[in-house]
Amino acid sequence: MPPTKPFIGIDLGGTNMQLGVVSPDGKLLAQTKRKTKSEDGAEGVLNRIAEGVLECCSLANLAPSALGGLGIGAPGVIEPTKGVVVEAVNLRWNDVPLADLLAKRLKLKTIVDNDVNVAVYGENKLGAGKNSRNMMGLWIGTGIGGGLILNGELHYGHYFSAGEIGHIILFPFHPLGSRTLENNASRTNVSNRIIKLINSNYKSKLTSELGDDPDKWTKEVKSKLIAQHYRGGEREDALVVEVVDDAAEMVAIAVANAVTVLSLERVVLGGGLTEACGKAFVERVQRHAKELIFPRAAQQCEIVASKLEDAAGILGAAMLAMEKLAK
Repeated sequence: MPPTKPFIGIDLGGTNMQLGVVSPDGKLLAQTKRKTKSEDGAEGVLNRIAEGVLECCSLANLAPSALGGLGIGAPGVIEPTKGVVVEAVNLRWNDVPLADLLAKRLKLKTIVDNDVNVAVYGENKLGAGKNSRNMMGLWIGTGIGGGLILNGELHYGHYFSAGEIGHIILFPFHPLGSRTLENNASRTNVSNRIIKLINSNYKSKLTSELGDDPDKWTKEVKSKLIAQHYRGGEREDALVVEVVDDAAEMVAIAVANAVTVLSLERVVLGGGLTEACGKAFVERVQRHAKELIFPRAAQQCEIVASKLEDAAGILGAAMLAMEKLAK
């Protein structure tokens, strides 16, 4: 039975949480944002979620009782059939029964899934992956996460960890901590590599912009600044271009392997670094991936940028809750 009530969608991150009220036809009716403050423990995070839900309802001129339910995307390993956060390193959570805790506190039926899974689901229903029955989403930010839609449904795998493309090994003989896609192509690594090269006396326009205290540079070299110095940026810089292009080519290898193994029709690229660097970054991934994909027919796979961007997690969490709770 199709949902008739609006739902709450929540994108829970280690630093921030985003919450929104979503209509049955996928429109974002109201939205708010809060600091997660995971250092306050699960109880503190739950309090902020509850406050955010009430604020969203107020912004949308709705009573909480008018909602059909709640969907939340949380980082880490999730057991979605039980609504348990098994392990979330950046929240410092283990075996937290998030669905039950929120349902009791808010008096709303609740589903929990992985944060990238819900973002990919949102893109599949409403965004750049719409109408794709076999697709992957790859989100590049502080780390690298992924999610899979196979045969029109979210695919979890036997251990509920399918799609964790950031942890595939690119360089098996590199030192520990430098072997995976995430180790080499996340925004964190791109930032660290740029800083390391500048400290090694490589020329960069960033040298005159970062100040005199190298200990503060990691807080300054974020996606927005990187994008300003990337291809087509207002202060394009050869060193930044080389480092980001290297990351894009490593992402392309991972994408090509996934498309080859799973015969995917579409790959959606999202996350802070992708969104900031934009078309030039996505096109570089497209070009290099298509050179590597097998067989030739699979090179028709569409590799595209996220359409929903920041709202993907909110919309996807709400839409997934609608599907599961309106049955």
